[in-house]
Amino acid sequence: MQPAFQRPLGYLAFAAVLAANPAITADLDVLPALNAAITESSISGLSSGAFMAVQFGTAWSSIIKGVGVVSGGPFYCAQTSSVTATGACMKGPPPSLRVSVEMADRMARAGDIDPTDNLRAQQIYLFHGYNDNTVARAVTDAAAEFYEHYLGQGGNGHLFYQKTLGAGHAFIVTDTPGAVNLNDCSISRSPFIDRCGNYDQAGVILRIIYGALNAPANPDALSAPVRSFDQTRYAEPDTPGALSLGRNGYLFVPRDCETSTGPPCRVHVVLHGCRQNADTIGRQLVDRAGFNAWADTNRVIVLYPQTEARWSWLPPWQPYNPLACWDWWGYVSGDDSYVTKSGRQIKVIKAMLDALTAGNRPANPAATPGNAPDALAVIDTSDTAAALAWIPVSGATLYRVSRADADGNFAPVGSIAVSSFADTGLAPQTFYRWRVTAIINGSEGPASAEASATTRAVPPPCEQPGNCPIGAPTR
Repeated sequence: MQPAFQRPLGYLAFAAVLAANPAITADLDVLPALNAAITESSISGLSSGAFMAVQFGTAWSSIIKGVGVVSGGPFYCAQTSSVTATGACMKGPPPSLRVSVEMADRMARAGDIDPTDNLRAQQIYLFHGYNDNTVARAVTDAAAEFYEHYLGQGGNGHLFYQKTLGAGHAFIVTDTPGAVNLNDCSISRSPFIDRCGNYDQAGVILRIIYGALNAPANPDALSAPVRSFDQTRYAEPDTPGALSLGRNGYLFVPRDCETSTGPPCRVHVVLHGCRQNADTIGRQLVDRAGFNAWADTNRVIVLYPQTEARWSWLPPWQPYNPLACWDWWGYVSGDDSYVTKSGRQIKVIKAMLDALTAGNRPANPAATPGNAPDALAVIDTSDTAAALAWIPVSGATLYRVSRADADGNFAPVGSIAVSSFADTGLAPQTFYRWRVTAIINGSEGPASAEASATTRAVPPPCEQPGNCPIGAPTR
């Protein structure tokens, strides 16, 4: 990126036009107050959005049920330095994990973020494609190590890390006729959405966080439209531009969530990457990343906040953010507060969540009758792990997961309080079977039906990401 004084006059003129013209009027002036439980909220993102998702999920761990990290790194990776952000936190090797952990613990003690003990209850999805030539795998490995510090080695069922696909730097969608204009799997370029066989990343993320879900809707026949909304009031007392935020964000509310009747809905926040905001790529991420189809049939509201590019020649109170990245190195405040509850972009996202969940009417979560978990399924596999999900059982306080190989006996591999589990430490290209039982009033109920899968092959070495051949993903 050239300094402002070296850029062509045409570039500056175009930018001046963008700055001078107001945004298109939003569909909604304010976000609706819906029957949604804020403690069932979750967040995911790509690249700068992934770093911000980790920041927000750590700062507000009391309300965030799960985090999806696509090509991102650990909490406080950049350490308030754009040089570290664009260097070690992208190309690697990343800064010492000790710095991230010590900062999180210190901020938690000071009350600047929620207690880090909450991280032990979150469901975490990590993804790194081996053709990603923007963020090095070592950086996402560091994110895994950050979470494992609190969850325990391997994540104790709470962390699934997918690193066997030859994807580029992108959100991943299934290769369907509707995705024909999106990138091939290994590409790292705009709109940063790649078609990778049958891999449905949005579905994997949401099921790891929320457990078994209904099948997704037809994305071309959703029950309600995606609406734009004015982000201005959520940025107050600042203006959106002062925080490098766009005037408008986007919101999908399934028809089932438009009224106060029925069980509470959940909110999932999707954060775009740099150069992936709506001003740059239109609504491609909002409409085509796959989250809305899953949300429509599962009482999930999807929130798409938006950033805005800002250039250095604008007035000095405007942050310099020419690629419309989320603030994961402190470009707004210039200090460590960007990773805390008082971080100015974090406050905006929290204000949006508060508004959306203001109509919450607490109710018991939906669960299956009986004692055996239903609909157990393997929703994703890597070379060394498998992600499981099932429908929760009424009254269950814990679930015990057991595993067997093709012909062996089942043996317990872990327990978890939620209805998904990441089984790690598996052998590549090996067939496994799983069962789950529910613990109710201290007693273990009957086992679920079996689910089975074969783990993936170890990915081939990739010395030049972006140019490595890939196999056809099967899930």
